[in-house]
Amino acid sequence: MKKQIFIIIIALLIVSPVSSFPKEPVHVDVLYMNHGPLQPTLRKLRALFPTYKNKLTVSWYDFDSKEGTDFKAKMGITQHTPMTIWVNGQFELPVNNRKIKFSGFPTGSGPSFFQGKWKIEDLALLLDHLIKNK
Repeated sequence: MKKQIFIIIIALLIVSPVSSFPKEPVHVDVLYMNHGPLQPTLRKLRALFPTYKNKLTVSWYDFDSKEGTDFKAKMGITQHTPMTIWVNGQFELPVNNRKIKFSGFPTGSGPSFFQGKWKIEDLALLLDHLIKNK
């Protein structure tokens, strides 16, 4: 009897199309300082993320909150940073054949010494790629 149940389960797994199983959404964590200079970037991110609907989950952590402090400790963040974005647990990811660190202000926004070498468009390309290939 156990052997028959096992064979039926294996057969169902082989016959069932993989696409019928729910796909895990891409997860994004955003650690941010809720200060004036970062507001335009936060607005852009808050407009971008909903476009992915249920294919993306987002967690927001205010740098100065209790949750933000706990999250910084969990992620090993000890320095002052206006923003860091993790995608599926990583903040340095390949986009168009180059590694991008999603940390600091996007290029061209905020104080120059806090600008990273990334753009909102880079993040959108990465999310598009990850969601398409999930």
